[in-house]
Amino acid sequence: MAKNRGIADLIRQNPLEAALFGLAIGAGVLTAAMRSSKTLDLNGRVVLLTGGSRGLGLELARHLARHGCRLILVARDELELDRAVAELRAAGAVVQKLACDLTKPEDIDRMTVEALKIFGRVDILINDAGVISVGSIDSVRQSDFRHAMELMFWGPVRTTLALLPHFLSSGDADIVNISSIGGKIAVPHLLPYSSAKFAMTGFSEGLQSELRGRGVHVLTVTPGLMRTGSHVNAEFTGNREGEYRWFALGATLPGISMDVSRAAAQIVAALQRRERELALTGIARAAIQFHGVFPGLTLRMLELANSLLLPAPSRDSTVAKGKELHHKQSRAVQILTGLGSSAAASQNE
Repeated sequence: MAKNRGIADLIRQNPLEAALFGLAIGAGVLTAAMRSSKTLDLNGRVVLLTGGSRGLGLELARHLARHGCRLILVARDELELDRAVAELRAAGAVVQKLACDLTKPEDIDRMTVEALKIFGRVDILINDAGVISVGSIDSVRQSDFRHAMELMFWGPVRTTLALLPHFLSSGDADIVNISSIGGKIAVPHLLPYSSAKFAMTGFSEGLQSELRGRGVHVLTVTPGLMRTGSHVNAEFTGNREGEYRWFALGATLPGISMDVSRAAAQIVAALQRRERELALTGIARAAIQFHGVFPGLTLRMLELANSLLLPAPSRDSTVAKGKELHHKQSRAVQILTGLGSSAAASQNE
């Protein structure tokens, strides 16, 4: 009785605090109810992993293999696939490969048919294939946007739609879409990449809403910068050496970028919990939340970063890969990006 009077006094004396307290409790209960109470057992699950030959995809394959998953790695480069498969098999993984150009619909159709034949089913689809193109809008061509959309939006859409009847029939499947903070906040000098990732995020979140109650669980992953060594194979236009410098430092320095093994472990854990969304790195989470509350201020800050920190615009559309630009950097930059170079070697970049 005294407890009830205390609650009544709180509501009467501090209605705003009581309302906020009630909302917090309700949000906690709703979040707990929305989460699956049962952890997904990955042992024996068949995983189709695009972009699985290097970078985050390869690291995810390593972690999933330790959980007993059977893997089908998909990538365009046959030699990179062979190296990745050889490494995984040497560690005891059950793994097969399928070479596929995800920008070609006919390749995706063939790949998905063959994937279902390998182990008789696919339980988990991870859409991770991507390409990073860095440069000011002055140096970007329409074809850059088209290629980014074909690979990082239409590739996952076509692969998902091809496997969706199988997933719905099984009634127990998972889709993991690797998006990016660039799919939540448009980052200057990464417009083709951000545009494709924005589309990917919208598709993934909408897909989750439609499929959640039908036995297909969708996880949207929003990473910030990770030390995968991706700057080595990223493509740079415009002021190429300057563009490489800021991107390579951001993708390498601790505190700004995240260790790829830790990122993969968190993604696998979120998959096991069948979560809906995962944002990786504290900086990325803070930026997404800040942008949601203060979108105008975020845009102003990005404008300042573009004018004060990023290279001056250039209309030179010549493309150079990071591996071609690294040795043109100062000794200091080469030392500071040492962790990124190590990551590139270990991640088959």
